[in-house]
Amino acid sequence: MSLYYVQKLLYQLNRDPHVRERFASSRDSLLSEYELTAEERNAIADGDIGLLYVMGVNGQILMHYSALIGQNWDEYIAAMRGGVKVHGPVRGGLYTMLEDRKP
Repeated sequence: MSLYYVQKLLYQLNRDPHVRERFASSRDSLLSEYELTAEERNAIADGDIGLLYVMGVNGQILMHYSALIGQNWDEYIAAMRGGVKVHGPVRGGLYTMLEDRKP
């Protein structure tokens, strides 16, 4: 998994209008410039917020991507919760499920 490249792309989508334009007009070409697995590429292309969350994408970065693809706040939160139900617990990054933590 190349979480760094997923987050880098999503960060750049948030910050750079030119990257957003390319994402809209030539998505496959843009995605090919990042070292992504097929699962990561598909999750980004499909706007699968739940899977991206489970992969470990930082919530601050992910929330901006969610807005970019047209989701409101409630849809974003529901997508993350749904991702855990469908794909299992968070795999990496800073986030883990609180109930899995031991004091």
